[in-house]
Amino acid sequence: MSARDPSPEPDRETPVLRVRGLDVAFDTHRGTMQVLDGVSFEIAPGEILGVVGESGAGKSMVGAAVIGLVPPPGRIAGGTVELHGERIDTLRGEDMRRVRGRRIGSVFQDPLTSLNPVYPIGRHLIETIRTHLPVSEQEARRRALALLADVEIPDPESRIDQYPHQFSGGMRQRVAIALALCAEPQLLIADEPTTALDVSVQAQVIRVFRRVCRERGTAAMLITHDMGVIAEAADRVMVMYRGRVLETGPVREILDRPREPYTRALMAAIPSVHARLHRLPVPEIGADIAVAAALPPAQVETAAAPADSTPLIRVQGLSRAFDLSAGWLVRTLARQPKKVLHAVDDVSFDIARGRTFGLVGESGSGKSTVARMIAGLTRPTAGTVHFDGIDRWGDAAQTAALRRRFQMIFQDPYASLNPRWRVDRLIAEPVEVLGLAASAEETAERVAEALRRVRMSPDDGRRYPHQFSGGQRQRIAIARALASQPEFIVCDEPTSSLDVSVQAQVLNLMRDLQDEFGLTYLLISHNLAVIRHMCDDVGVMQRGRLVEQGSAGEVLDAPKHAYTRALMAAVPDMRQAPAAAVRATA
Repeated sequence: MSARDPSPEPDRETPVLRVRGLDVAFDTHRGTMQVLDGVSFEIAPGEILGVVGESGAGKSMVGAAVIGLVPPPGRIAGGTVELHGERIDTLRGEDMRRVRGRRIGSVFQDPLTSLNPVYPIGRHLIETIRTHLPVSEQEARRRALALLADVEIPDPESRIDQYPHQFSGGMRQRVAIALALCAEPQLLIADEPTTALDVSVQAQVIRVFRRVCRERGTAAMLITHDMGVIAEAADRVMVMYRGRVLETGPVREILDRPREPYTRALMAAIPSVHARLHRLPVPEIGADIAVAAALPPAQVETAAAPADSTPLIRVQGLSRAFDLSAGWLVRTLARQPKKVLHAVDDVSFDIARGRTFGLVGESGSGKSTVARMIAGLTRPTAGTVHFDGIDRWGDAAQTAALRRRFQMIFQDPYASLNPRWRVDRLIAEPVEVLGLAASAEETAERVAEALRRVRMSPDDGRRYPHQFSGGQRQRIAIARALASQPEFIVCDEPTSSLDVSVQAQVLNLMRDLQDEFGLTYLLISHNLAVIRHMCDDVGVMQRGRLVEQGSAGEVLDAPKHAYTRALMAAVPDMRQAPAAAVRATA
């Protein structure tokens, strides 16, 4: 194998990547801000190093510093980065570009940002191969086909000429892995490659990633906040906190016997798909997660009191079809039949008062469409939704009275909060629209009370959404939902964008509010551990149909439907055998 920039032959004794005392600083008008402080680690050939920590810990900045992509005004202020014994942190311009892509490949969180939507997949791969390797167009296409087959893209001969939008999310991520492997790099850096994927698709991507690293002897840095992914994919793990490395070691050693209080708190914050706790043992909101004394004991779930026999929500025969056909004239001239997507097909279930019902399934299974029909945002094609005996889509006068009793919490709190409004105005909006307060003073008191319920200060109402963290913004969204004093809240992936510790605090808050006010939840998630932790009853959706439902323990511990069993088998398990041992026996 030859290239335009010959690289040294790999030495099995020399680490592929050696980082020593890495410092990254940002020079701002307020002074110098230290983002990385003395980061040191090594990665051997064929080894996968997992890098974990919360948002802001410096995980992605380490990857950016290694490949020379620290955004300005950031700079490497100290330390060294060596690739097979050769310093690369001093390289600039074209010299660094030859290393990037040729010797170091990158896989990012959202594959659509790595793929040009107007280029077919083949052009991405062939262009990258010919940029780094002196091969002909025909040879580059042959290699591209081999790469697509290697990352398990079905029918690569026809798929190579298709565009990114014609691939599913998991297939696009596998194409991104193939793109990173085009020039046969010595090091692969994957930054949150599975965060936005469903459990089954995530399992496929992990398997492909692990296999290509093992077969090619490629070293890899896997950056994630998902400890289950680390348990399944990595050989060693490095835990970061506020720009520093707290501890590094074999995966099982760190997961089973963490030394640092912060690592122990991270482990405690992860809900289990096998058991249910009433509250996760994490520090209360506002406490420092890295302080051992702030970690409370776990509260084991006890048997729930019998729920009211009359369901608060009754869904019967709910269906929704979307017409995806071209216009009438085009269909007539082309003699095309109508294309109808049955997003939801004959779904029925009850939600008892004061309980939580979870809907799980892959993307496109119809979960969010069901939620929107229940919340009154999408009219069903067929079927009924009854709230406390009242038809949600019945008489307008009756349904108007239901508006204050319903609320919804969305996946992305920043997208659901007007960035130009202060927090107090955001929370006051439903109170004012529904006419729930007689005066401005009463509205202000409701806003302050809603903020206090979600463990925030009334003074926070004077600030704007961009001045808060992701977890704080989600608490603001919960406060807005609580302002109208609802009985039922639809939660559509409310914690999927949050770190594990912030997720645990939000889940504890939701449980506390349910205990205090008797709230009823419909929780939609592809995270089965979150579903197990929060839900009393569970429904599993596949291709618009409810294939299994029952109590959370029955459905998740002894699933009857093959699809449910496949979902459970795909969940990354922190208690599994060591990753290296699994690979050795594969």
